[in-house]
Amino acid sequence: MTHQKIIIAQNLNKQLLEKVQVLIPDWNIITGKDPAIWRNHIHDAEIIVGWKTEMNKLIESEKINNLKWIQTWSAGVNALPLDTLEKANVQVTTANGVHAYPISETIFALLLAFTRKIDTYVKQQQKKIWHHAQMKEEIHNKTIGIIGVGKIGKETAKIAKAFGMTVLGIRHSGRSEEFVDEMFTQSQLEDFLPRCDYVIVTLPLTSKTRYMFGTNEFNLMKPSAFFLNIGRGSIVIQHELIQALEDQQIAGAGLDVFETEPLPANSPLWQMDNVIITPHTSGNTEFYDQRLIEDIFIPNLENHLLGKKPEINLLNYKKGY
Repeated sequence: MTHQKIIIAQNLNKQLLEKVQVLIPDWNIITGKDPAIWRNHIHDAEIIVGWKTEMNKLIESEKINNLKWIQTWSAGVNALPLDTLEKANVQVTTANGVHAYPISETIFALLLAFTRKIDTYVKQQQKKIWHHAQMKEEIHNKTIGIIGVGKIGKETAKIAKAFGMTVLGIRHSGRSEEFVDEMFTQSQLEDFLPRCDYVIVTLPLTSKTRYMFGTNEFNLMKPSAFFLNIGRGSIVIQHELIQALEDQQIAGAGLDVFETEPLPANSPLWQMDNVIITPHTSGNTEFYDQRLIEDIFIPNLENHLLGKKPEINLLNYKKGY
């Protein structure tokens, strides 16, 4: 008898794996990060959980008629062979929402570090320097602009309101949202950017967002404004960001994502006093696996077993997210 097969290309703990096994007791479950564990099962897996870049070539070389659904382990899908998957009618769901708490915390860690000079004081501590560093700014009652008001953006807006901030948002649909005082669309950047003391990019990388930010956009920002990118590196024209920082067109940048990762050692960004770099870790959390499995994958798996489409975070191929 041939059993249905699922690949979980992650090292799940026993408790989470058991929650999956209860739903599909008769399935053949292949689990583990090591490619040697799942490589020979790609051709007949019905579900793949936790996409790995090594799978791209395997998918393209193997017949994937049996593959029905992929649950990614990240919010972004730009690393997947989307054309191939779309032609094969493979459904894709993402990890969107898992990151809302940790990324919003990182955003405010960066905002507070810049405004309260925490990064400067850490550097001074290493050199045993006692100096106020002209620290005087605060984030209360300032204006924060959130570009991409999805789950991360909504949580960021909610926290911003606790600081008494004015919250501006950009959303593709322009639809209003709780905790956002004014909503704009991408075509209204010229009206949006000059009003912001902090500009936060939380967008996915798509054909419409690639290189969305460059010299023109930085020139629209206040010289006192800070720019944070926790979306994708290729949303920003990196050398134009560097120029804007060098020219003091903007006050500083908090960057978790870069066009090339790891960020090359010769990048000027490493040496800039008005830049804080984190190594694409803003979404890391102790609850990552639990949230992804319990809040996204298991409800979608229950639908799949009933012959329904997964409802949570289903990728729209045309939109790219």
